[in-house]
Amino acid sequence: MRRLILPLLTASYFSLSLIFAVLIWRNGGGWGAGVAGLAGALGLCFTFHGLITGVLGQSALRKEVETLRHAHRLLVGQIEQIDARVGEVLETVALDAQRRSEELSTEVQMLEDLVTRMSERLDERLADGVVGGPADGARPGWRERLQTVREALVSGRVDLYLQPVVNLPQRRTLFYESYTRLRDESGRVLMPAEFLTVAEPEGLVAAVDNLLLFRCVQIVRRLAQTDKKVGIFCNISTSSLSDEGFFPQFLELMAQNRDLAGSVIFEIGQSAYDTRTSTAARNMARLAELGFRFSLDKVRRLDMDFQELARSDVRFLKIGAQSLQDEIVESGEGPVFRALPDLAAQDFATLARRYGVDIIAEKIEDERQTVEVLELDIAFGQGHLFGEPRAIRGAILAETDPPADYLQAPLRRRAGERA
Repeated sequence: MRRLILPLLTASYFSLSLIFAVLIWRNGGGWGAGVAGLAGALGLCFTFHGLITGVLGQSALRKEVETLRHAHRLLVGQIEQIDARVGEVLETVALDAQRRSEELSTEVQMLEDLVTRMSERLDERLADGVVGGPADGARPGWRERLQTVREALVSGRVDLYLQPVVNLPQRRTLFYESYTRLRDESGRVLMPAEFLTVAEPEGLVAAVDNLLLFRCVQIVRRLAQTDKKVGIFCNISTSSLSDEGFFPQFLELMAQNRDLAGSVIFEIGQSAYDTRTSTAARNMARLAELGFRFSLDKVRRLDMDFQELARSDVRFLKIGAQSLQDEIVESGEGPVFRALPDLAAQDFATLARRYGVDIIAEKIEDERQTVEVLELDIAFGQGHLFGEPRAIRGAILAETDPPADYLQAPLRRRAGERA
């Protein structure tokens, strides 16, 4: 449209000028006067056109400048707001980092106190030649294994292994189970069957539980930073739950980390749960008040009181896949479990879920067992088929370690006193 305006205006100016020239000629002015009138009229029209165009252009330019100034003011305001928000974020991050550092220092100090006390107690027993296990003749190598366990704990040769727990049939990792493995001086891995036989009588299981828990907390926080919403099953012994010297500090540590209540699940064996002391039951309830949940593994007996499990905040049961199949017998109405003859086998998991308890089929080794587990309507699986327990990489494990000095200092001090 703008391209047509100038030709139309030019034609209009020429027409007006031509009319003016014709009027001069008709009134006797002659051809010369007419041509002069035409030229003068054209010049006058274009002069006025230029003046008007300039005024309009300046007005438009002033409007554009004012618009730019307004946009600049808005931009400056937004930049100031963003700068203020960035400052708030940086301050929040700094405060959060300081808070986390203080919390971690508190956790380390608490763990130091626990390990120090246990190490000194064990050192005294070893120095006096008193151990709580069987006589050397009854079980050869007991004292040597005890010394190996002690040195592994004090030297920090404690590794953390994680095994995935997946949902079925999608096989997406939702949890990890954590395991503790000790190493002797040669680097040989000590399996639980080796070190627990000497650690339990000497009260060292609480130290192992503490190291495991400390690392689990740090691993969960690391996973949370990468937006991985997973939980970790952390084994804890009933002896630790019953230890009045250990548990108050343990409870304080968990109270400071209660934001992880949805991610850390404490796991104990079924037989240990059934025979737990009133002190252990009371301390489990105190953990449940903080929002932490429990899991039972090594389940052998299926005729359980699910109402009691729900009251104790037990939310998971781990049952071996082969154990489930071994318990199934045929009846007139289909497969049932020996311990639950009035309940169809495929309804067992549904019954548990009504009380907020999920069944995890563990030790799944092949696809056949997976199919059998799915036929029982079990929603979670664990086993070598989905992933073997893997050690946490050294760099990551080092981040979860308490400082090595304080683990070694108590025994060095004791050794110096005896010398």
